[in-house]
Amino acid sequence: MKYTGHLRKMTTEHSSPVRYQIPIDDQVIQISDLIGKKINFKHLGDIHCIHCGRKTKKSFSQGYCFPCMRSLAECDSCMMSPEKCHFDKGTCRDEQWGKEHCFIDHYVYLANSSGLKVGITRETNVPFRWMDQGAVAALPIYKTKNRLLSGLVETSFKQQVNDKTSWQRMLKGSPDTINLEQRRDELFKNFKKDVDAIKKQYGNDAVEELTNAPLLNFNFPVENYPDKVKSLNFDKTPEISGILQGIKAQYLILDTGVLNIRKFAGYLVEFSNN
Repeated sequence: MKYTGHLRKMTTEHSSPVRYQIPIDDQVIQISDLIGKKINFKHLGDIHCIHCGRKTKKSFSQGYCFPCMRSLAECDSCMMSPEKCHFDKGTCRDEQWGKEHCFIDHYVYLANSSGLKVGITRETNVPFRWMDQGAVAALPIYKTKNRLLSGLVETSFKQQVNDKTSWQRMLKGSPDTINLEQRRDELFKNFKKDVDAIKKQYGNDAVEELTNAPLLNFNFPVENYPDKVKSLNFDKTPEISGILQGIKAQYLILDTGVLNIRKFAGYLVEFSNN
């Protein structure tokens, strides 16, 4: 089996275990079916922006050319720091995009990926966001009317809870079990004043506590976790091959190292397996 085209981030299906596909232009590699087999990627040299298609020597923000990275709303700094939303100042890079993606319901959630973390996601990204992060469990704890509000809540919680996943630790195995409902209730109590202050400023219906949201669990298709995580990189090694031992988050776990597919979106590659 051989495919040639530009990589895009892996897509997922919430099954047990999680099922993965790799889009490569208009083709789809059923990569979950290849666990236990040898696979090979060869970067053919070209990189094209996943938005405009422009050829670029270097990829920015996981697949964009430099001009798109500087101009697109989805690449703005407020995507990483939603509490810094500047829509109300009239400086949003694309107001229509902002209305469609930021001014919709968002969730503040707790997840267990490499340990406890707090994060936010659009309602339309559930449950894909958590599979992309390699979380073994996730629990929505607040529902907000827009991205800014979810960012304000998350910023308060970061005083006590990490907002980052340690990808190396996540790829070494399953984290210790965490009672996410118990941690949710502790945070409700500890940050009630902060959330009440947000409601006072933006309205009581701006932020809704989720006391009965279902806990979601995820089982990833991994036969063997690496003892030592070695990151593979097309920019340094154009040809990458090995036995596919598992898939977690956006990483392929090979016996030769781990490959972050999302990082290399827009790279022109030839894929084969034997």
